[in-house]
Amino acid sequence: MQLYQNEEEKNPIALAYASFWKRMAAIFVDALIISFFMNLFILPILDIDTLPELTDMEGRLKIQGLAALIGWLYYAGFESSARQATLGKQIFGIFVTDTEGYRISFARATGRYFGKMLSGFILLIGYLMAAFTERRQALHDKLAGTLVLQHPGNGSKEA
Repeated sequence: MQLYQNEEEKNPIALAYASFWKRMAAIFVDALIISFFMNLFILPILDIDTLPELTDMEGRLKIQGLAALIGWLYYAGFESSARQATLGKQIFGIFVTDTEGYRISFARATGRYFGKMLSGFILLIGYLMAAFTERRQALHDKLAGTLVLQHPGNGSKEA
């Protein structure tokens, strides 16, 4: 994919699609960040047990609902920001754009986040698609019309 550094000169910048493994590593880092944040701040403030009993369905549903809410705000907020990347993506030098290379809106980032749930519900096959599609798009990327790219000059070799 090519983007233009500046519209007057029309000098294209070649960008590579983010590798499957960098994307998975970023997801892992983001999951750790969200888990720490929830366990250290959100759950104690709301006085919710961090490890509810197996039979405590209400406690488990509260934690799942909060995790979905915090995850949505985290992913949609960071991916629609000026950096276009969550903290995990920033660590690995990758970022999210629309299919034309522009920053995505909060609404599109929201659609992408909820599309990730679908990618996970089908035995993670939606995530595995990123390893095999031409533009390295997972199911949620295809649904939201997004790409995950490697920052230029940030080691665009395959990982």
